[in-house]
Amino acid sequence: MDAILANPSILWPLGFACTAITIGWVATTWMRIKNGYPLENQWGKAVYPKTDAEAVERVKLLTNENAELRAEIGSMKDRLANVERIVTDDSHRLTNEIEALRSTKN
Repeated sequence: MDAILANPSILWPLGFACTAITIGWVATTWMRIKNGYPLENQWGKAVYPKTDAEAVERVKLLTNENAELRAEIGSMKDRLANVERIVTDDSHRLTNEIEALRSTKN
């Protein structure tokens, strides 16, 4: 103990390390709060789980939006399949199909 008190410059690296760890912890916690991540305790469980009505409504809206976007992607896949079929078919067959459609309309 007397050696440490006689030479206090030994404590500088330890103090710097403790300060850096504390600043890192504070910065990490701030970023988690800012971006909406739940805070966790030592065992990985949420400290303050969000179960309010606003969060439930937000989940419902996102679920509906997800369903709509999946339906839109499905229709886009169908349209893309038709475009791919048109592009990969030979022109003679495509011309025959177009003429067949024209003749059925008349």
